[in-house]
Amino acid sequence: MLRSAFAFVITAFLASLPLSQSFAMDDSFTQLTSPHSVSQTIDNLQNAVEAAGATVFARIDHAAGAKKAGMEIPANQVLIFGNPVLGTPIIKDAPTAGLDLPMRVSAFETDTGTVITYHAPKTLAQAHGLPEDHPSIMKITGALAKLTDKAAK
Repeated sequence: MLRSAFAFVITAFLASLPLSQSFAMDDSFTQLTSPHSVSQTIDNLQNAVEAAGATVFARIDHAAGAKKAGMEIPANQVLIFGNPVLGTPIIKDAPTAGLDLPMRVSAFETDTGTVITYHAPKTLAQAHGLPEDHPSIMKITGALAKLTDKAAK
């Protein structure tokens, strides 16, 4: 009984969210659109990540998880990946950054198409007391821009 009440509340909440809202209201997120489906966008991203020599740690399909829980949401996937050459210096300088690494990129479906989003690396620096111009933060910023551009092409 409690489980079905919880599922009802969550479903009602999700249904109340407008799909066309702007999902990145500030500069803590980087966001771009993709002409592809969510699945194809994440496939493209995964291929770009692997071609760049980085490691894919996980691919999470939130819509599939919702379906298993008896709920429905639009397509929504996250790719978790990293490169120790870039991440290790950050963790060395700020051990708490391990909570936010490896990087995550989300692609989700809206009523206007597929959106790709990720936390701007400068927010990682800010959250963990690193300068925004930390060499690895700068490299990750450039790498994420290139990889997500490839995913959207």
